Amino acid sequence: MVWSTFILLIAILIIWKRMATGEPQDFIFHECVYDQGKYITNSSYQANLDHLLSTFTIHQIDYGFYNFSYGHHHKAYAMGLCRGDITPLACQTCLNNSITLLPKNCPSQIEAIGWYEHCMFRYSDRSFFGLMELSPGFYLTNSFNSSDPLRFTQAVTNLLQRLTAEAALGDSRLKFAIGSVTIPNSPPIYGAVQCTPDMTAHDCTDCLLGAIAQIRENCDGKIGGRIERPSCTLRFDIDPFFQNQPASTPPPLPSNTTISASSPQGDSFSRVLVFIFVPINVVGVVAELLIIIIIILRTRKQGRNSREYLAEDKIENVESLQFDFDTIRIATDGFSDANQLGRGGFGAVYKGQLPNGQSIAVKRLFQGSRQGDEEFKNEIMLVAKLQHRNLVQLLGFCFKQNERLLIYEFVENSSLEKFLFNPIKRESLDWKTRYSIIEGIVRGLVYLHEDSQLRIIHRDLKACNILLDANMNAKISDFGTAKLFLHDQTQGNTRKIIGTFGYMAPEYVWDGCFSVKSDVFSFGVLLLEIVTRQKNNRAQTNEEIAESLVSYAWRNWLSGNALDIIDPCLKGESRIEMVKCIHIGLLCVQENLAKRPTMATVLLMLNSGSINLSTPSKPAFYINRVCSQTSGQSKDYNSTHDPSDMYSISELDPR
Repeated sequence: MVWSTFILLIAILIIWKRMATGEPQDFIFHECVYDQGKYITNSSYQANLDHLLSTFTIHQIDYGFYNFSYGHHHKAYAMGLCRGDITPLACQTCLNNSITLLPKNCPSQIEAIGWYEHCMFRYSDRSFFGLMELSPGFYLTNSFNSSDPLRFTQAVTNLLQRLTAEAALGDSRLKFAIGSVTIPNSPPIYGAVQCTPDMTAHDCTDCLLGAIAQIRENCDGKIGGRIERPSCTLRFDIDPFFQNQPASTPPPLPSNTTISASSPQGDSFSRVLVFIFVPINVVGVVAELLIIIIIILRTRKQGRNSREYLAEDKIENVESLQFDFDTIRIATDGFSDANQLGRGGFGAVYKGQLPNGQSIAVKRLFQGSRQGDEEFKNEIMLVAKLQHRNLVQLLGFCFKQNERLLIYEFVENSSLEKFLFNPIKRESLDWKTRYSIIEGIVRGLVYLHEDSQLRIIHRDLKACNILLDANMNAKISDFGTAKLFLHDQTQGNTRKIIGTFGYMAPEYVWDGCFSVKSDVFSFGVLLLEIVTRQKNNRAQTNEEIAESLVSYAWRNWLSGNALDIIDPCLKGESRIEMVKCIHIGLLCVQENLAKRPTMATVLLMLNSGSINLSTPSKPAFYINRVCSQTSGQSKDYNSTHDPSDMYSISELDPR
C-alpha cells in the first residue's frame, strides 16, 4: 500500500511537471493522411520538409501560431498552433516534441497531423494556409456523467457559442477565448475555444459551431470533453484546465499591416501572415448578433469538404449546391431517430430545419449502401437540372468522408404510400384527390420523358416515391436509379437490375432493357394501386391463391367485374373515371411494350372524355393459376409468369 501510494505520487509529480512545461508523453491523437501517399527517400520534398522541421521554432512567436513553408519545387508546408493561454516556452517545447514525434509516427507520409495536450502540429506538400478544414479530427470525453445531463449539455453549448463569437473577433495572431458558467447543483463549467488565426471570422465561427454541434452526439452529458479539428478546437470540463488569462494578449494591430519574417540568410524560408482586421472593442450584444447572422449566412455558403472527394467525383456545375456537413447535422439534430421520416434500401430520410427556418428532407445513404458514388452522382446531376412542380426539388448535397447526403425540399404530407395503405389516412383520399394525384404523376413523367432538356427514365416509380405536399399535389422523388437518355435515344441496356419487384417491366427484369415504356409499366401498376387501394404484391382475393394486383385486375376485367376491385371507400363517386383508370392501367402493363401508351398519350386519355381507349392485351407477369397457399405446389404456370415466384435476381436492389 505504501509503495503504491509512493509510485502514484511520483507519477503525479511527473505529469504535473510535464503539464507545466508543455511536454506531453505522447500524442493525444495523430493522423497519417494515407490518401496523400508517401514521399521517396532523398526526394526534394523530404529535403524541404527536413529543413522546415529543423528550423520551425527558431523564430520567437509570442502568440503561439507558426505558419511556414520551404522550397521552390515540391514545397513543404507546416503549421503549429499552441493553446492561447500557455507560455511561449511551454508552446515552443510542445511544438518541438511534436516535430520529433509526428514523423516517427507517420514515417515517409507526405501529410500528417497530431495533437498534444497544449498544441497542434501538421505538415503537407499542399498549402492549407487560410483554408477551413474539418477533417481529420477526433474527440475525447470524460467517463463520468453529469447529475443533470440535459441542463449540463445546454449550459456547455451556450458557453461555447458565446466564446465562439469572442474568438472569431480575434486577429491574425490569436483567435482564442476562455470562460466559465455555473448551473445549480453543479461545479463551475470551464470552456475554451480556438481557431487557427489564418481563418476569417466567418470560417472560424463556422468551424466552431460545427464542432459544438457534435457535443450532443459525442459528449452528451459528460462532465468533460474536447473536439479537435485542423482549423479549430474546443474543450470543456468541470476542472479549470486553463490559466486565468492568456499568457499575453495581443495589442491592437495598426490597420493595413502585414507581418513577415525571413529565415537565416541563404534560405528561401519565409512566413507571411495576412489577416482581416476586426475591432476588438465591440460590445457583447454585437458579438451575439454577429453569431446569429453568421449562422443564417452559412446555409448559403458552399460547403468545404474533403478535397479528395471533390477531385475524384468531378461533379460539375453543381458545386454551388454543396452544403456543409455540420450544417445538416445540426439541422437534423444529429440525424436523430425522432427526425427520421423513413428508410429505404439505400438509406434513411430525415426531417431537418436550417438556421433560416426552412424545412428540409435529408437523404442519408447507408455507408454500406449499394447506391455508391455512381448512383449518388446520378441523383445530383439529374435532379439538379430538373425543375417541375411535380418533381421534388433538390436543394443541395454534401460529401463528408464516407457520408453522402442529398438535401431536398420538405414535402409536408410524406408519401402516397402512407396515405393509400393506412386504414385511417386513406379516408382523406377521396376520388377527386386521387385523380389529381394521378394527373400530377403523369405530368411529372411527361416532363421527364419528353419536355425536359434531358430524357430521364426513373426506373423505380412506386407509391413510396410519390410525395404529397400540403395541398396533396404529387411530387416524384428518389432519382438514385434514374437513367439519362439523349433525346434521339429510345432504349438502354444494363446488366445491373435495380428496382422493386412487381413494378419492373418484364423486358427490364429478363433482359436488362429499359426505356420510357419501362416507366409506363411501373405507372400502370401504381395506377391500379391508387384505384383499388391494394398493394401489387399481395392482392386480397376470396380464393386461396397467391395473385398479383395486375393479375387480379386483369382477371376481373375479362369477366366484366372491374367495378368489384375499386376501393370500397370510393363508392358513390365517379365510377366512369375509376373504370377508365383501371382500363388505362391495364394498357400500361401490357406484355408487349410497343402496345403500351406513352405518358403523353396517358395524359390525353385522362383529360379527354371523347377519346376511345383500345382494348388491353394480356399483361406481363399475368398468372392464371399459381402456388397454392396451403400446399405450396406450383399449378399451371402461364407461359408468362412472375419471375419472383421462381427465383430472385442477385443484382436486384429492393427498395
